[in-house]
Amino acid sequence: QVQLLESGGGLVQAGGSLRLSCAASGSIFSRVVMGWYRQAPGEQRESVASITWGGSTNYADSVKGRFTMSRDNTKNTMYLQMNSLKPEDTAIYYCNARLPGTTYNYWGKGTLVTVSS
Repeated sequence: QVQLLESGGGLVQAGGSLRLSCAASGSIFSRVVMGWYRQAPGEQRESVASITWGGSTNYADSVKGRFTMSRDNTKNTMYLQMNSLKPEDTAIYYCNARLPGTTYNYWGKGTLVTVSS
């Protein structure tokens, strides 16, 4: 079992910054891909960013150049630095841990990010 706990959400004005954290506990293995997803009201959940154990990252086109994902394997924690926030970034942000090709797939409960115009 894996437990994921997000923190760092809140209300920010457009152009501002927030840093989200996701603390993982339980059975965290190497090769686990960590990811951030978000779901806006009335929309489907979408991938925002992901990072491998080795630190390789991928970003959605909508956040490239504005968001930066990182992880500290010694603390089993990952981060999402969000800069130049836009109102369309408003969503619940979820942390995910998965092992591709297996049923190992865990989600946090989410943290709300609201960007005002």
